[in-house]
This record gives sequence, structure tokens and C-alpha cells, in this order.
Amino acid sequence: MKLINKTLILSAFAAVLLSSCGGSAILSTPIANIDNTPIKETELTLAEKQNWGHLDLVTDTIPGMSVDKAYSEIIKGKKGKTIIVAVIDSGIDINHEDLNGVLWTNKKEIPGNGIDDDKNGYVDDIHGWNFLGDGYDEQLEYIRLVGSGNTSAPRYQEALAKYEEDYKSALSGKERYDQIYQKVSEAHDALTKHFNSEEYTPEQVNAIETDNTELAEAVKSAKFFYANGMTSLAESKKQIKGGVEYFTDQVNFNLNKDFNGRVTGDNPNDFNDKPGYGNGNVIPVKKSESHGTHVAGIIAAERNNGLGANGVANNVELMSVRAVPNGDEYDKDIAKAIRYAVDNGAKVINGSFGKSFSPHAQWVRDAIKYASDNDVIFVHAAGNDGKDVDTEPNFPDDNVDFVEISNTYIRVGALAPEYGTNILAGFSNYGKQNVDVFAPGAKIYSTTPENEYDTKGGTSMAAPAVAGVAALVWSQYPKLTAAQVKQIIMDSGLAVPSKVIVGGDAKDIRPFSEVSKSKKMVNTYNALIMASQLSK
Repeated sequence: MKLINKTLILSAFAAVLLSSCGGSAILSTPIANIDNTPIKETELTLAEKQNWGHLDLVTDTIPGMSVDKAYSEIIKGKKGKTIIVAVIDSGIDINHEDLNGVLWTNKKEIPGNGIDDDKNGYVDDIHGWNFLGDGYDEQLEYIRLVGSGNTSAPRYQEALAKYEEDYKSALSGKERYDQIYQKVSEAHDALTKHFNSEEYTPEQVNAIETDNTELAEAVKSAKFFYANGMTSLAESKKQIKGGVEYFTDQVNFNLNKDFNGRVTGDNPNDFNDKPGYGNGNVIPVKKSESHGTHVAGIIAAERNNGLGANGVANNVELMSVRAVPNGDEYDKDIAKAIRYAVDNGAKVINGSFGKSFSPHAQWVRDAIKYASDNDVIFVHAAGNDGKDVDTEPNFPDDNVDFVEISNTYIRVGALAPEYGTNILAGFSNYGKQNVDVFAPGAKIYSTTPENEYDTKGGTSMAAPAVAGVAALVWSQYPKLTAAQVKQIIMDSGLAVPSKVIVGGDAKDIRPFSEVSKSKKMVNTYNALIMASQLSK
């Protein structure tokens, strides 16, 4: 499932109402001592909010990855070698103004002729491949298990118990959010009519005196919402609608054991059934399917072109591999997506998806090993359950009982834009063994379909930040191996000396060194310095 944090939608309102090949040597020294870094006390400016992941902890007192500093002090206009980055996700809006100049194109394929010109098994795969076909909505993996009725399957009883609890909760959530949405909509519509504008302030609403029953009820509702932290009914309506849509999808599709969203005509439980299933249309099927476009922008939105966002990497071609639906991805699709990316030249693969049940985990694990064996980095989001993935199942992974099968797999947790105790995003999974690094993932501004931009949060946003760093380092120092690039990213990060709140639980405070294998947060500036030294 796409790993966007649902905290705002699912808790806030509910709680309220319920260079050259080798590159030249770098003479700088990595920043290591951050013990005395002050905590930023003022609110971030709009520019800082939209770019915080690229800022510098020492200079800006914001725990970004020092991307801008790396460009101004180290890269200085050097383009390096082009790196192909595959985005296995919900599809990319390849016509987006900030992405259309950084797309991978399969030059061996003739567009639209219905022939597999390059004989790679996929017809008309011009900018990637779509393993979902025209599909969009899907069940969660454990719901598929319940729906199978196979009571002898491993974890069936666990899945059944989880289904009964989650479906009941989703029905309750939908009813609750429907009621809240209706209340907010009625109040906002009445106030919009009164002011003849959708833009009005709490002060203006509080000043209303009226004998009109409808308007008086709207003022009463608005005052209640304002008293509980809302400052704009228009914005609140938009966000609450997101909650309504989320629970509606849960009830109708994700948690519906009788639903089947598979439209590609293959058997998802047979890895070899119907080779080449899907199609070459890598664009999302609807505007709201924005996850992959957002992820792509974090990696490689064109830098400094006067448009909405800057990607981390400056010399990348994005390969779109659509394999993540509105629900849980199929193991078969992910395994084939990884192999497709490797076979067609990707050097970095981003996987901002995950789930806790995986009936064919070995298929995906074999594909991850295939990527490693072919010198390709696979970056994976750690997940948004606020859990320890050393003890809780989280797929895909690169190990069995902590024995790794890949030396190029990087699992990434998410940071928030606040240095200090709250630096870990409350939703982020963690793990001293199974999470490698942390990177900016909360409140990330990036591209969305139809030339728009938006802020989203999740480990889904942290993974592409690291994929971008990997591509940037490799672009500048292409003689490095994938394993070396991974190790550079892990070793060159900044260690956080303070204790941090873990899993969003204010009572669970641990040293930052206990939440990941590297004990560090990714730093682009330091990574380039270490890469330069290793490349000598």
C-alpha cells in the first residue's frame, strides 16, 4: 500500500470532534559535531516549509539533508553521468511541467506500433510499464487471505480477527466523517452565502449578529470548530472530505472481502502466468492517484527552473513502473516490476509501498537479490505504523531472520522538520536492525498530477529523498558500486546525540542511535565528500 501518513485525516479531526567519470577531489570536511545545534523556535517560512528537506541543520537549524549546500559548495554546476531511477508506484504524470524533461525513454521501442520492438517482453513500453492495466482499487493483502476462505493458510486466523476489528472500525469511521463533513459543509455554505465569499475569518464570523435561523446555526457550528483548532472551514472541509474518501475506500474496496479489482487477466498467484500482462500507459488513471507523481518530484523535479519544486538529483531519467494500486500491491507485480527496472537499465529503484502480509514474499525477495546481483540499489519506505519492524512484519524486506540477501537494499524511516526530541515523524516505523537510515518525510512539498503541487507526509516521501541522494552521488562518482553507494549513505549521515520520541508516543523516549542500523540521518553534503574520498 502507498505509504502516505494519514495522521492529519484520521486523528486530528476525529480527536477534535470525536561531474567527469571520477569526479574531482573535495577538500571539505564532513560536518560531524552537531551537539550544539540550536533548536529552531520560530515557525518555518513558506519557502522553508516547501524546501525543508534540502536545508542544512547547522546553517538553518532545520534537519534537512544539506542538498542545497551540496549543490552550492560541492557540485557547482557539474552534471555528472545520467542515472536511471525507477519509481515503482501508482504511475507518474509524465506530462507534468516539472517532470516531463526528466523522463526515461526506451529508444529501442517504436511508440504505438503494437510490437515488442526490443524483444523485452513488453509491448510499447516507452516510459516504463503498467502492471495494473486499467485497475485502481484493490483489497488489502490480509483481506485477500480472508476472502480466499483457506483456513489452513498461515496467519489466516490472525487475518480474520484483524478483518473483523478493522471493518467494524472503518464503518464507524465512515459514519463519523460523513456526519462531520455534512456539518462543516452546511456551515461553510451558509457563511459563504452571507459573506458572498469563501474567504472569511473567525473574527468576521464571531462578529455576526442575526435572527436568521440557518445563519445562526452556521455561526454556532463554526465557533465550535474554531474552538477546537480549526481556522478555516474551507480548508477543513477539504481535509475532512479526504477522511470521508479514505473510509469509503476502506469499506467498499480495501476491506471488502468480496471485492476483486484485478483486471489484467492473469493469475496473481502464478508467477509465470500470462507474461507481459498490463500495458504501457504509465500515467495514473485519475487525478487523485497522485502518490507516484509526488514521489517522482522528490527524486528529480527539475531544479531551479522557476516552477514549484526542486528534486534532489539533477541528472536523472525517471522510469515509471505502475504496480501500486489503491490498496495492497500484489507480490507478483512488485517482483516483476523490480526485474523490469533492472533489465531496462535502472540503477536506483524506489519502492514507497509496503504491507504486513505477503503470501509470496520470496518472489519479491528474489527480485531484490536480483537487483543487488546486478549492481542496482533498491530504496524502500519503512512504513507508517509507528512500529518496530525488527519485531513487526513489514514487506518487502531483504532478510530472513536478520540474514540479508542483498547488500544494496536501503530501508528508510521519516524525519519531521523539527530538530530535537520531535525529530522522528510520529508515524514512522523504526528498527535497530531493519531500518537503515532516516530522512525527511513529514510535510514534504512536491509535484502532483496536472501541473499541481502539494504537501504530503509519510515514509513514502523519505524513501525517494534517499533515492535522490543515491542517484546524485552515483552520478558524480559513477565508478562506485551500488554497495559502496549504500554504505556511503549510511556512514556519512549525521548522528543525532539526543533522545527522541518514538512512534508518536510521548512516553516512549529513546536515544536516536536505537532506532536505525546506521544511527544517522542522511546528509547529501557529507555523502558527496565521502564518495570523493572513496573514489580517489
